[in-house]
Amino acid sequence: MFEFIRTHQRLMQILLAIVIVPSFAFVGIGSYQSFGDDANTIAKIDGKPLTQQEFDTAVRNKLDTYRQRLGAQFDQKLFDTPEFKQSVLDELIAQRAVAAEVIHNNLSVPDAQLQQVIMDQFGGAANFDMDRYKAILAQQGLRPEEYDARMRRDLALQQLATSVEGTGFAPRSVAKNLSDIISQEREVQELLLPVADFVPQVKVTDEMVKAFYDKNSKFFEVPEQAKIEYVVLSSDAVASQVNISDAEVADYYAKNSAQFTTAEVRRAAHILIEVKSGASAADVAAAKAKADAIVAELRKNPGEFVKVAAAKSEDAGSKDQGGDLGVVEKDSLPAPLYAVVTKLKQGEISDAVKTDAGFHIATVTELKPAVVKPLEVVKADVAELLKKQQAAKKYSEMAETFNNTVYEQADSLKPVADKLGLKIETAANVSRTPSPLAGPAPYNNAKFLTALFSNDSISSKRNTEAVETAPNTLVSGRIVEFKPASKRPLAEVDAQIRQRVTIEEAAKLAAKAGEEKLAAFKKSGEATGFGAAKLVSRGKPEGVNGLALQAVMKADTSKLPAYVGVDVPGTGYGLYRISKVQQPAAQDEARRAQEAEQIGSMIAQQEMAQYVELLKAKAKVKILKPIASSTTVTEVK
Repeated sequence: MFEFIRTHQRLMQILLAIVIVPSFAFVGIGSYQSFGDDANTIAKIDGKPLTQQEFDTAVRNKLDTYRQRLGAQFDQKLFDTPEFKQSVLDELIAQRAVAAEVIHNNLSVPDAQLQQVIMDQFGGAANFDMDRYKAILAQQGLRPEEYDARMRRDLALQQLATSVEGTGFAPRSVAKNLSDIISQEREVQELLLPVADFVPQVKVTDEMVKAFYDKNSKFFEVPEQAKIEYVVLSSDAVASQVNISDAEVADYYAKNSAQFTTAEVRRAAHILIEVKSGASAADVAAAKAKADAIVAELRKNPGEFVKVAAAKSEDAGSKDQGGDLGVVEKDSLPAPLYAVVTKLKQGEISDAVKTDAGFHIATVTELKPAVVKPLEVVKADVAELLKKQQAAKKYSEMAETFNNTVYEQADSLKPVADKLGLKIETAANVSRTPSPLAGPAPYNNAKFLTALFSNDSISSKRNTEAVETAPNTLVSGRIVEFKPASKRPLAEVDAQIRQRVTIEEAAKLAAKAGEEKLAAFKKSGEATGFGAAKLVSRGKPEGVNGLALQAVMKADTSKLPAYVGVDVPGTGYGLYRISKVQQPAAQDEARRAQEAEQIGSMIAQQEMAQYVELLKAKAKVKILKPIASSTTVTEVK
């Protein structure tokens, strides 16, 4: 087994990478071709700028992802490191390099595929609602055409990634050996030295507290915050001021009745007696006589139409279906035949109708008359439609007033609120970067916050300019109170630090005691103090801590019993005695096949990572600004 590992080091590196590092994935590439409006460029990829604003947005999105994964264990301060920021930058550069390759190779996505993907994202074709679609995008500051372009690029990028990753496969011998490693079982006993048992031995001094405070000052930083006022002019705010009368609704209904009418539906069938082009008068007369005879026959027995069509119609395309022509629509039939069919009652037999093809005998097999929805049924919808139309017109007028007033009377938002009937909203603990916790709040917009936290706005506390945060949405605000970034005093966090230092020191004592016991057990081979034996494997930990399980499965078992010691953060020090190593008696072939597929996927991901590195070199990446201090990962409370 170890000879296999030595001779397949590259593959083992891939396996370890998959165990330790999340798979490489492309997320939210955004607009690669957009130059943006931020002159503060961090890097250039394929000659295109990566702006500070784009980088800050990527940092926030990544933090939000970790927050959702870790839940209550998430500590935002731990991510305020140069390494975290560099990882975000590396991912953005990789995304842009691949996006550049997509553009250079003119990869495209058909309109039908794009439409299907977007509909699936928003509830499927049957439930897709264009107004709801636009509203959801507007909350994200996007227009439909912008989102369509983004999705088209992301789908093209997926095509490229799939074509590269599709080349990965795992040789059978390699897959089998790795599967054996994964399924190997070891019989172990556990002896845990809990941290809590060592806490009474710890004495924390003031010097220790001060040293921790000085060394970990970033943990106690309080980011700059502001209390703000803001007003929003939006389509909804304008619409709330629009009143539609019953007379206006009735007038619109009367003038646009077609909108509320379900069209008539006719399904028809026919029997054709052909007349060939250039036929003689005698042949035409004979065909006419034959058609007239069929008309007479059917008027006596209309219910025999299907049977007669199958026996006597000369239209090969419809005779076997009883002459069915489907639902009749304009231009779907020759004009003379269409004119007759649209006047027939259901089940009525027409006279013989002459067209270029010959003589037709027609009937209507199904008739659903046109239905007009009553005013009472559509009244609310009409009123809402008229309200939107009038609000759109009124919004344009009010927007100009909004812009002028917040600028000309910049010491207060009250003038614009009074003039336009708007409400002054307030928000506390606002920082200069959007907060995921604030969600779609109107002020939680990068462009607006940039204006709000400008030096002039902070110092003068004057209104910001009107900022468009979404289609038909303008926001202006002002800072009421501002607190610059600060550090919590030592006295305020003393108790918190003492608790933290106590745990750390107790963990050190537990580790020291555990290492002493480990050395003694290795000499004696005893099992005194250990718990009951249990069979564990990589897939079945049986309650063994994850870090401990890794150590147990990696331990050298050439001589048994074998012992390992593991420092388990937050728990204590664990000692593990390994007394047996074996393979499962019954091999799960389905599992082996699944593992082989996973190994192939791992190799494919490795190939994709190497391909991305080549694309980054091809894109001639230039880092123009260090990112270690380019943005602050501020804590959101």
